[in-house]
Amino acid sequence: MTSTRKKIAALIVAGGSGTRFGGDVPKQYLPLLGKSVLQWGIDAFDGIADDVVVVTNPDHPQPENVRSVAGGATRQQSVQKGLAALRASKPDIVLIHDAARPLLARELIENLVAAAEKSGAAIPALPVTDTIKRAQNNIISKTESRENLFTVQTPQAFDFALIDKLHEKYKDKSFTDDAALCEAEGRDVTLVAGQPDNIKITHGQDLARAESLLSARNGDVRTGQGYDVHKLMPANGKKLMLCGVAIPHDFTLEGHSDADAGLHALTDALLATIGAGDIGQHFSPSDPRWKNADSAVFLRHAANLVMERGGIIAHVDVTIICEAPKIAPHRATMQERIADILQLPPARISVKATTTEGLGFTGRREGIATQAVATVRLPFISATTQKNEELKWAS
Repeated sequence: MTSTRKKIAALIVAGGSGTRFGGDVPKQYLPLLGKSVLQWGIDAFDGIADDVVVVTNPDHPQPENVRSVAGGATRQQSVQKGLAALRASKPDIVLIHDAARPLLARELIENLVAAAEKSGAAIPALPVTDTIKRAQNNIISKTESRENLFTVQTPQAFDFALIDKLHEKYKDKSFTDDAALCEAEGRDVTLVAGQPDNIKITHGQDLARAESLLSARNGDVRTGQGYDVHKLMPANGKKLMLCGVAIPHDFTLEGHSDADAGLHALTDALLATIGAGDIGQHFSPSDPRWKNADSAVFLRHAANLVMERGGIIAHVDVTIICEAPKIAPHRATMQERIADILQLPPARISVKATTTEGLGFTGRREGIATQAVATVRLPFISATTQKNEELKWAS
């Protein structure tokens, strides 16, 4: 007798304003090593959840490739709206997750699903290990026992029909998490071993810590190089593009796309880190689709390939070799443009220029050359897994 696989859904709550974090951009949309905090959470459910719904503020950027619905005035109201959006797909189990936790691991999700299938409700928890003090006005009044005390995380997993019914029943109440609705109903909630690095992004230092933790997961550090050359020709109205920035000049670069030598070299450097060939293999210069194309498309493609392998881009460096135009006035803008394309902090982007002191084709102002170096961190994989990956790619 074979068992039928349960239908899994994920509901990600991402409508908060992040006032405690500060800044103009809500924390769930801030860049974190190549993608937003929210996108890390969405991607964690890939291959596990059959349906994903993100509850957002309509005034905020909307995630791509997943359903999104407008949230309510409170977290609880937002969860209710997300559950309502999932009813049509009739999931068996729903995982309710806060977008501010980008580091959740696949193993944690699978453990929660397995526990919820048995008990109807399961949450990740970590035992309290620090001494607990109760205080008033910064004066300790009592030392509390930490026995049987836990801190809890998300995602929290539930039988869908159960949690949907409870949210309707208690819609006028206010609870701090979804498991509290089960407690109010007298329903047992199973504790699953939490994930110590499944931290919540609340303050600025939390984002730096998340970046450090993600980097530590990816210990296979690789470096790739790229090199590109394009011929200079009279502009005739065509912009000179370098590192994603249009530079005023009497000459432009000749090429099938926008001929951005800086982004082309950087694309090759990223492809090199994962052994994925060169830019021409992915975007043939004979293909009319790429006629006058924005080279940012090429760079994003290479970055996405790195992320599909579980990698993160740690740092990139571009050197532009030319006599003219002057690069220094545009360097900061180039840095910011590449950072935007790769969703990295500008501090992880280096752009610089040099000349060949009048020597060679660049010295004669016949063309512009660029060199790029990319550093990428990938997860370590076993020799067996590596062989299986090679066989898959070969087939």
